[in-house]
Amino acid sequence: MEIQENIVNKVANSGLISLNLEDFYDSGARVLYDIKENLFHGLILKEKDFRDFIKNHDWSQYQDKNVAIICSTDAIVPTWAYMLLANRMKPFAKEIVFGDLSTLEAVMFSKALAKINPEDYRDERVVVKGCGDIDIPVSAYVEVTNLLTPVVKSIMFGEPCSTVPVFKRKD
Repeated sequence: MEIQENIVNKVANSGLISLNLEDFYDSGARVLYDIKENLFHGLILKEKDFRDFIKNHDWSQYQDKNVAIICSTDAIVPTWAYMLLANRMKPFAKEIVFGDLSTLEAVMFSKALAKINPEDYRDERVVVKGCGDIDIPVSAYVEVTNLLTPVVKSIMFGEPCSTVPVFKRKD
């Protein structure tokens, strides 16, 4: 006598929607621009020299790149200097932020997540995927939680087969 058991995929039948933040990752190049290279002795920004640099620099090297602008020294850099850099990079770069590469990553995820329509998740049970190949900033998890909490039935973190409850709406 042959006995055949049906294997039931409980995860597939659970009605959970998996949201992978890696899907919102921009794979474009990231560049850190340190304005210290434009400082005289690493301390002083000479306006005339800086404006000459701005005018003559090949800005096309930032084409389609994501740029974080910092000053890694303790120099006092006038705000307009960062504005000039952003203005000259803008026709070429995809994204420009003031801050380090972590700040750039957070801003890029923030802009990508802003494209989510929360209504697409209304009354759903959502699992925000927790592990992957890309390092997702914690700020992205916080942002997606803030975005979805008002509309979803529940939010969990992890994998559909092993989740950590984050939020459950009381009906």
